[in-house]
Amino acid sequence: MTGSDGNEGLGRIRLVLVFGGRSAEHDVSCETGLNVMRAVDTARYDVVPIGITREGRWIRSAAAIAALPPGARSLPSPDAGEGEEVDPLPAVRAAGAEGTTTVVFPLVHGPMGEDGTLQGLLEMAAIPYVGAGVASSALCMDKALSKRVLSSFGLPVAPWLDARRPDVGAVLAARVAETLGYPVFVKPANLGSSVGISRVDDPGRLDAALAEALRYDEYVIVEQAVHGREIEVAVLGDEEPRSSLPGEVVPSHEFYDYEDKYIDDGAKLMVPAVLEEDAVAEVRDLALRAYRALRVDGMARVDFFLEEGGRGFIVNEVNTLPGFTPISMYPKLWEASGLPYRQLIDELVRLALERHRRRSGFEVTR
Repeated sequence: MTGSDGNEGLGRIRLVLVFGGRSAEHDVSCETGLNVMRAVDTARYDVVPIGITREGRWIRSAAAIAALPPGARSLPSPDAGEGEEVDPLPAVRAAGAEGTTTVVFPLVHGPMGEDGTLQGLLEMAAIPYVGAGVASSALCMDKALSKRVLSSFGLPVAPWLDARRPDVGAVLAARVAETLGYPVFVKPANLGSSVGISRVDDPGRLDAALAEALRYDEYVIVEQAVHGREIEVAVLGDEEPRSSLPGEVVPSHEFYDYEDKYIDDGAKLMVPAVLEEDAVAEVRDLALRAYRALRVDGMARVDFFLEEGGRGFIVNEVNTLPGFTPISMYPKLWEASGLPYRQLIDELVRLALERHRRRSGFEVTR
């Protein structure tokens, strides 16, 4: 496994951390940004944090970040107005010292960042960046589309229905009752961090749950509830990806919601998960199959339900920008699999540069 020496010979790297963003996951992104910034090896990288406000302005606020107290849990939101507004591409491409290579690490969770939009900007500007490309970012963000692709590759997913805003009503409610039954989970199709998700146990609560999901997206997805253990596997790589040991999330709430993840700190993360050897091999293989089916590069966390005594492992979703705090599942899984946090960042940067070189070699003339 490639470790801290994976970027030797590249010279110094100017690592641009883009955080914040125009989604309900803005605050989560600011927390992710601080933890990545603290973990980066400053002997190897010149770190340049740039925040995106909820209105879409790009802010360089190095002074505010430098003044953070030691106990801070997140970078200051660029919405606070501290810092210099900059044009995105000139700020990202600004030259460093001679021999410096620029790589962008997108840390913007949710729509307008994790969904291929930021990746498309960087592709058009020929700037190397960490993580999944445009198509796979968009596919994995859209829960309905990703389930269609996973199903077409023969991967196990829970039954679901999806609808656009004008089609949400009595017809959808009738389809839910007829094809899924209750309980179900109602979600915005394009969002993460459990924002806008509701568990619905009876038809009387469906309309309110759909209204909540439609606050965040014009598409909603309704999934049949699965009663099982929550198992997660980290995947890393491009042409030859590898999967980590699995971990398990034990929620302290009815399900692993936003408060359980980021506020109450009640959920337990068990790394590695207590599973039989054959189950470990099976879920790691399923994670790789899902990763390849959705054409992911760089990294992803593949989330499963394990319905013991029933359908076995069921793919829940593939997250191309998993949580990156030191206690988040993705880095913890790689730590348990022999790749420490700092070396994980080195490997992601190496993969970004390798993919950029590979894709830059394609012909652009006939």
